[in-house]
Amino acid sequence: MSQPDSDAHVSAVRAFNRFYTRKLGVLDQQLLKSPFSLSEARVLYELAQRGNLAAKEIGIELGLDPGYLSRIVQKFDEDELITRKPLPSDRRQYQLGLTAKGRQAFARLERSSHDDVSAMLAALPPGGVAHLIAAMGAIERLLGAPPRPAILRDPRPGDMGWVVQSHGELYAREYGFDSSFEALVAEIAAKFLSSFDASRERCWIADIDGAQVGSVFLVRQTDDVAKLRLLLVDPAGRGQGLGRRLVGECVSFARACGYRKITLWTQSILLNARKIYRDAGFVLVATEPHRGFGQSLTGETWELEL
Repeated sequence: MSQPDSDAHVSAVRAFNRFYTRKLGVLDQQLLKSPFSLSEARVLYELAQRGNLAAKEIGIELGLDPGYLSRIVQKFDEDELITRKPLPSDRRQYQLGLTAKGRQAFARLERSSHDDVSAMLAALPPGGVAHLIAAMGAIERLLGAPPRPAILRDPRPGDMGWVVQSHGELYAREYGFDSSFEALVAEIAAKFLSSFDASRERCWIADIDGAQVGSVFLVRQTDDVAKLRLLLVDPAGRGQGLGRRLVGECVSFARACGYRKITLWTQSILLNARKIYRDAGFVLVATEPHRGFGQSLTGETWELEL
């Protein structure tokens, strides 16, 4: 990366930081028109959420200078917001907790914060809330925040477009598939929408903070046989066993519907998916070399007897 580009990127991040801190009001002496600064509010939050904590633990968690934290603790003590008890293991350290007055102060701050953010979200255009939440989640993940667990939900308007686009992009990037694969996915998604049988078919979308990170379909092939299709886990959703969860939902639903077998078609190069199928009890029953999606591939049929 050239130096001018690097400087432009740094400037862009700093500009966003300035905008966001102004938007949330954290540059004011008091946060959300409360008597607390941002750091003081964070200390209250930690005590309210996690119970009794050592002052040192809070300092490490929030990255606060010990001297600055000591002044916050002293102020809270004088205002009768906290209790202080020496730790049995180290009499120089204190275990902190909220008093009834402290819990009331936190409740007022929490309500003010909730109302402030609610008003900000209400002013966004249609679809803006979902985009904002997804963008925030992406920022957290890219900057190393611990991943939140995905939820599995029914598809919503726009999800099928995401399924098609994500399959096309991911398989082109990771396996070199051409556009014919995206066309196949589009056909499968279109057929699902046009002939969906809610009593015997399902689609699950994996979602983290409003952003799609995975999908799977279970569709009727015959009265006795269901077909698992379009299993996908986006890189943003990997590392939490999401593929196994999606396949597990398919198996449970197929059993509840009275299917006797699940079948699926995949490619030998999809090693992670094949492991998921094998771990779920699927058995490889047929292989066939073929030319498809711009590649020389070996197609595989797997089956699970229910």
